[in-house]
Amino acid sequence: MPTNLYGPGDNFDLQSCHVLPALIRKFHAAKMAGAPEVVIWGSGEPRREFLHADDLADASVFLMLHYDEPEIINVGSGEEQTIRELALAISDVVGYRGALSFDTSKPDGSPRKLLETCRLQRLGWRPRISLREGLRKTYEWYVNKRGNANGRIEHIR
Repeated sequence: MPTNLYGPGDNFDLQSCHVLPALIRKFHAAKMAGAPEVVIWGSGEPRREFLHADDLADASVFLMLHYDEPEIINVGSGEEQTIRELALAISDVVGYRGALSFDTSKPDGSPRKLLETCRLQRLGWRPRISLREGLRKTYEWYVNKRGNANGRIEHIR
């Protein structure tokens, strides 16, 4: 059972995407437009765990080779950060230098989403891609595959 996944090829459609690709898209658009502020839904305090899609693939192969039990294994990083911390990290990776504003009239969602990953760690698996490195790779993919030279977004499914 994987935690929140992200990475190249993610869904960046603001109507249907998850928080991480939504923030990448919003910060990129704000940077390209020279916007003074990015507004983020909620208080920024909920905590989330993220796992790069390549780490999920690695964990899947690892489990096929090293696990043969009927119990479900949670696959995650075992680390969590607040939405505020995530937004600051994405802002830095994108190179956006404006202000962040949190709209507390919008919902926060679940206060915390962290998987118990001790069983997988005891088997010897850990993610290889740090959140910072994963954000950088995902943003590079987004810019190269989805944005044109003016920063406008081409076709988004």
